[in-house]
Amino acid sequence: MSRRKDLERYLRRKQENQDYVGFRGVVTEAAPATVALESAVCSVCQRKRNVEVDTLPEDRSTFVCMSCQETS
Repeated sequence: MSRRKDLERYLRRKQENQDYVGFRGVVTEAAPATVALESAVCSVCQRKRNVEVDTLPEDRSTFVCMSCQETS
């Protein structure tokens, strides 16, 4: 379709329904909430990992990353 026809269709729908904001794609759900991340160094492999803040232990020196947990 041409740009002119798209604009005409939009304006026609806007006149019929004042709340119409235009086509926003098939999925109209809100984006998932972002999770707070913090860098932590694994005590086994010594690699720096981005980890969710709520999953970190109080003593950061005891943190073990998921890769090291799976191999153990």
